Amino acid sequence: MIISILTATYNRAKCLNNLYESIVKNEKNSKLEVEWIIIDDGSTDETKSIVAQFIKEKIINIKYLFQQNSGKMAAINKGVDCAIGELIVDCDSDDFFSENAFEIIENNISELLKNQRLYALCFLKQDLKGNISGKRFLSNNMETTMFDLYFKQDIKGEKILVFKANIRKKFRHELEKNENFITEARMYHKMDEKYRILCINEVLEIGDYIEDGYTKNISKTFKTCPNGYYKYFKEILDRGLKGVLLKKKIYILKHYIWFGIMKK
Repeated sequence: MIISILTATYNRAKCLNNLYESIVKNEKNSKLEVEWIIIDDGSTDETKSIVAQFIKEKIINIKYLFQQNSGKMAAINKGVDCAIGELIVDCDSDDFFSENAFEIIENNISELLKNQRLYALCFLKQDLKGNISGKRFLSNNMETTMFDLYFKQDIKGEKILVFKANIRKKFRHELEKNENFITEARMYHKMDEKYRILCINEVLEIGDYIEDGYTKNISKTFKTCPNGYYKYFKEILDRGLKGVLLKKKIYILKHYIWFGIMKK
């Protein structure tokens, strides 16, 4: 079985080796066959030459795609179109896989493949100090949606999704009016309308937020991409807030108003 790993990267040449080594180590002890798709979002550093060296080593299958700087979401959309694996997972260029990540996937993949309700397995992420991003899931093997996870169950933090490729390819990150970023949650919520996720309380990826990344600069991202975020919060309101926690309702309404003002 092939797993397509999508990495959108922009001037992260110095980070890529950690991810590369983690993939190589995992594949050695796994039945999964790797397809690593690197989408270079217009890097001006040594990214191309470093990836060329990885390819030259012929240890894992690597596809290198280049695009003019268009943002992470456009890069991931491009990677999904090219993926041939039965499974798809994103891994940022400044993150890497845990030591037994592929084994964890293998141990849980049968449930994903046989359960027609599921579009992905959902795993944990931790930082370099071993701290879990946000909260653990309320229970292991919990079936839910990404929307319910964050807005009804109050599970915070970044989570890692391993998708069924045939379902993932039906959806895209929708960008508005030449903006280059939108939260992944906008796409997840549309997937939630037809399918569900299975939550596994095990760590799949490791990494810290870097100083010039999207998460560290979320306020700047909000200001440069108000149309997409306005649409995102409007879509949440349109689906209704039944069962949503009060503090989350306030968060949704506040940001809907804020982005409505910003986009005008």
